[in-house]
Amino acid sequence: MEKEFLISEINRLKKEKNAIIMAHYYQDGDIQDIADFVGDSLALAQWAAKTDADIIMLCGVHFMGETAKILSPNKKVLVPDMAAGCSLADSCPADEFEKFIKEHPGHKVISYVNTTAAVKALTDVVVTSTNAKQIVDSFPKDEKIIFGPDKNLGNYINSITGRNMVLWNGACHVHEKFSVRKVLDLKKEYPDAQVLVHPECKDVIVRLADKVGSTAGLLKYAIASDCKRFLVATESGILHEMQKSAPDKVFIPIPPEDSTCACNNCSYMRLNTLEKVYEVLKNESPEVEVSDELREKAVKPILKMLEISAKLGL
Repeated sequence: MEKEFLISEINRLKKEKNAIIMAHYYQDGDIQDIADFVGDSLALAQWAAKTDADIIMLCGVHFMGETAKILSPNKKVLVPDMAAGCSLADSCPADEFEKFIKEHPGHKVISYVNTTAAVKALTDVVVTSTNAKQIVDSFPKDEKIIFGPDKNLGNYINSITGRNMVLWNGACHVHEKFSVRKVLDLKKEYPDAQVLVHPECKDVIVRLADKVGSTAGLLKYAIASDCKRFLVATESGILHEMQKSAPDKVFIPIPPEDSTCACNNCSYMRLNTLEKVYEVLKNESPEVEVSDELREKAVKPILKMLEISAKLGL
């Protein structure tokens, strides 16, 4: 189908059905451009909790749709492709994580938002990369904490808070692929550039950063910085918003180690297309479902995150 037709029809369906489209920064630029809200995981959760739309089209990966459904159980939540999963969420099966928790009694459980509803139901408080440090800091210094599933984010938070959280051994397949060699090669080619790194990257990459932050944090920094060129170590979808927000600056994606392509894309995120958005919105299917029993458990740590974030002004 023609792009112009799809955009026109999507906008028509939104009005007819009182639907909104929420898109993560890691989506293709075409999807970001038609979205009512574009943001990172924290922002998407905040918007899902307060929207008055009847239908939420969540353009991201499946756990994001689950989070929206948990926060808005009376709304219809759609995702463009149910196969859009998450390697990080998949690295933490709920049954294995529950066993891990039992092996560490007396620990509070902090889980990254990149998890299934079943894992969130085992959690005391959810975090995103935007608020992880502040939420960890809200616990007493001597609190025993389990952090899952991202070992790289957990290790980074340990390093900047002085904590010794017990880490689940999970990781994001996109952020694991960045290499020191690729970063150093680009730094040599562009000596005036600053390096922007997501904390899901390995420690050796984080150490090369001029700025470490969430997708929203890196975007905000790039807009405000006097620097005119940036090397970006996160999923390359964020470059679309960076370029729109700071058209006078240059953003260069750092490629993965095992590829000759110019960027590092999430294969799951890129399953979503304009055509799928149109078809799913038209048919109102597939719909994300979360059982009442699971939702009642999973919503508590998410609301705790939103409560702490609101108090901290995040």
